[in-house]
Amino acid sequence: MLDTGPTLDRLRRTGAVARTWRRDHSLWRPGESGALAWLDLPESMLPNCAGLSRIASEVAAEGVGRVVLLGMGGSSLAPLALSAAFGPQPGFPELVVLDSTAPDWVGRVSRSSDPGRTLFVVSSKSGETTETDALYRYFRRSVESHVGEENAGGRFVAVTDPGSPLERLARRDRFRAVFLDPPGVVGRYSALSFFGLVPSALSGLDVYKLLERGAGMRRLCGAEAAPEENPGVLLGAAMGHAAMEGRDKLTLVTSPSIAAFGLWVEQLVAESTGKGGGGIVPVTGEPLMPPGAYGRDRLFVYLRLDGDPNAAADEGVAALEAAGRPVVRIRLADAYDLGSEFFRWEFATALAGTALGIYPFDQPDVELTKQNTRELLAGHAATGLLPQAQAPTSLNGLLAQAQPGDYLAIMAYTDSTPAVDAALAALRAAAAESHGIAATVGYGPRLLHSTGQLHKGGPGSGLFLQLTAAHRRDLPVPGKPYTFGALTGLQALADLAALESKGRRVARVDLGSDPVSALSGLRNGITR
Repeated sequence: MLDTGPTLDRLRRTGAVARTWRRDHSLWRPGESGALAWLDLPESMLPNCAGLSRIASEVAAEGVGRVVLLGMGGSSLAPLALSAAFGPQPGFPELVVLDSTAPDWVGRVSRSSDPGRTLFVVSSKSGETTETDALYRYFRRSVESHVGEENAGGRFVAVTDPGSPLERLARRDRFRAVFLDPPGVVGRYSALSFFGLVPSALSGLDVYKLLERGAGMRRLCGAEAAPEENPGVLLGAAMGHAAMEGRDKLTLVTSPSIAAFGLWVEQLVAESTGKGGGGIVPVTGEPLMPPGAYGRDRLFVYLRLDGDPNAAADEGVAALEAAGRPVVRIRLADAYDLGSEFFRWEFATALAGTALGIYPFDQPDVELTKQNTRELLAGHAATGLLPQAQAPTSLNGLLAQAQPGDYLAIMAYTDSTPAVDAALAALRAAAAESHGIAATVGYGPRLLHSTGQLHKGGPGSGLFLQLTAAHRRDLPVPGKPYTFGALTGLQALADLAALESKGRRVARVDLGSDPVSALSGLRNGITR
């Protein structure tokens, strides 16, 4: 079991909770300011609910059948988690999250979205995210070809920070609405801001109820609560203490319908703590194994939603507890309790950063891949060529380097289909079982805005397998000298170079034109 007493005592002695609420950045890094406005979001966003409800009703009444969210990382993962948990709401549009530049993925969303009955939400805090800009260009041209240039702007909504290039573009192009987020909210802490609320309201969720649940958790995490009774502190202390004891693989077990919440937690924890050569490695979506299959590097958190088919997870978690594995249990009465969980996990992650001596509100190593991408795009514009990768190509050679406490990160720059998802899951399970290590899976370029900071700035325990595949049909990026296929390929190369520059252990495998068969071959070829 996990004794978090020493960490709780340290948080109590340092006045960590009260100092967090006072916005005292010296708790993490002297001289910093801002970045803590998320503490107020559950209450400060409540006055916006009526307006969000009004535009959602108008959109539904106009016969809009689909809302497509164009965004990456903190702009997309909270709405994705909520949409997956609630499913389609009667009388409201379906929400589709597009957070990839893989041309087959973009094309599939495009073909299934009637431009005359689709509203696009363009979401970016900085307002200059490369992927979001490319997606807007593509769908703007598609909409213009169906409804005309004069009417196209009414099919778009922007969510961004005040004064950003996206705000200027949205006003120039006459978007239907522009939502400006409160200043001082870091992207991964923005679930209860306009970034999470606008797409969710448009798809029919009661965002007032969502915020109320968040406000309830905010009160429970308040400065007046004793640390041993504060749910955010208890989770944060468990996360931080476990990591200091070598249990840095935070393994989420979830009820089926809230599995996508793990993607949001993954980004929050990885980007907040994975820096300076340390941090917490979130492991999400991993099938439960017998207790003996895990190393000594795990902390388990079980998010259990009442009413879900939980029998298998209940049995597996009970077996872990019986074997003495550390497990934190969190119960959700219904899906709206995700509003509570957004705040709990944000607060916990901030406190875990305190325990670990990590500043949780920056992402210093993310810029490295962005800079590499800009340079590669410039070279591609000049030559029209894609550079060739020089990385090792043997998965077994990569896995042969595994040591206890390591983890494998599978990074797939491919289309996401049910068959590819299943094949990646099978590869992940086989690699983890054969070498007794944790394994994660992420799609690129989404992962650059999620686990990318951890991969390059976190502990040196990662083994990184980059997967690429041929595109069935490439697509142009209007107004740019590259295609979506080229952009995806260059982003993969840029991240590979960034990983190598950090001394990470890497391998790169091209899956060709039949990724499912190639993944099966990789899985079957794993040697112990």
